[in-house]
Amino acid sequence: MTVFIVGTFAWTWVRFRPTTFVLGSNAMEVIWPAKRRQVTYASMRSVRIATSRELKDLVGFGMRVGAGGLWGAFGWLWTTKRGIVQMYISRLDRFVWIERDDRPWLITPERPDDFVAELTQHIGAWAPQG
Repeated sequence: MTVFIVGTFAWTWVRFRPTTFVLGSNAMEVIWPAKRRQVTYASMRSVRIATSRELKDLVGFGMRVGAGGLWGAFGWLWTTKRGIVQMYISRLDRFVWIERDDRPWLITPERPDDFVAELTQHIGAWAPQG
């Protein structure tokens, strides 16, 4: 039983908990110990910091569908106002809300103010001109 529990924690850590969010020239890269995913700036509409209260107003009631516990919550957040939200959070304040063409993302990068400022510039550079 102990091996199963330790294995479950290790698998969750390696597959679901992002190590970092890197802002590259064309995309935000989400890096896990065992995988990587790129989210293009062209697919993003806006980004902002949200407090716990603002988040509640934005999404309504939410229920986690994915891993959660000691190291945060990772996976989907089903919400009454926004449907499915992609979620990778490791704390309960200074959330970063990324509005996308498909489902929004909710993350907690290490330095949220700096992250939002830089990501805003990248999104602006990819915004349609017109």
